[in-house]
Amino acid sequence: MSLNFEPISLERQDEYHKALTGCPQLLTSDFSFANVFGWADHYGLEWAFHKELCFIRQTRPHTVLWAPVGPWEQYDWANCSAMTEGRKFVRVPEALTRLWSIAFGNKILIEESRDHWDYVYSVEELISLSGKTFHKKKNLLNQFKKNYLYTYESMAPECVEEVLEMQDEWYKWYEENNPSEALKAENHAITRVLQHIDQIKGLMGATIRVEGKVIAYTVAEPLCEDSLVIHFEKGDIRYKGVYQAINQMFLENDAAEFTNVNREQDLGDPGLRKAKMSYNPSFFLKKFEAELI
Repeated sequence: MSLNFEPISLERQDEYHKALTGCPQLLTSDFSFANVFGWADHYGLEWAFHKELCFIRQTRPHTVLWAPVGPWEQYDWANCSAMTEGRKFVRVPEALTRLWSIAFGNKILIEESRDHWDYVYSVEELISLSGKTFHKKKNLLNQFKKNYLYTYESMAPECVEEVLEMQDEWYKWYEENNPSEALKAENHAITRVLQHIDQIKGLMGATIRVEGKVIAYTVAEPLCEDSLVIHFEKGDIRYKGVYQAINQMFLENDAAEFTNVNREQDLGDPGLRKAKMSYNPSFFLKKFEAELI
């Protein structure tokens, strides 16, 4: 049976969310709806729904399947024709690799994909910033609070235009100093999500203003009852401590009811890895590549 793939759409997000809630493992950031929708153009993402599962296909820069989402433990993987048709899968969560290892034995190769591991942190720790581990970050946060007359606000649809303006300014500055295709792709994904923020269910966010101007923003999405993911977080670095401020203030004011916050992967970037490790991750959500042989 061939899967019938179609473009990612807002119209089927409820069906997709149902598949997500069936996953027995804590969801990784890749498969949140806002992430799939936001990056759909860049990766040429498509999806196909079959027997309570959703298969995601990436068509750019090459064709490869992402791990399917849904009630994995109820599925007959050994007799799944989509597996033999797809053969290679990326962004595969650890719990699914164990099921595939049982189903396919030595007929499947599974390799760790460290650059794509999600970093998951304690919300409580990132709010309090207590102890030696967070001393520098707490100091930067306090400097920001002391030095600037700021206003924190939960994000609402009516402020999205101002957030888009800030994002455009941020992108142009970074593009001038550090041009890259990755930066261009991220800007497109951010813009796409922000432009549809009132249509994507569950999205959260916040802004910080100084003298009425948005100087920082964050966009997040719940992954389950106790975890959320930070999709995008940008700040004007002319304001010292701005990133520490938007990070801590959002969690304290809008996300304190969550236990875990997922801050996505480092993509193998040494500087980004160092920065993510400095926030003392509680654990990682590991991902793998799998290929039938």
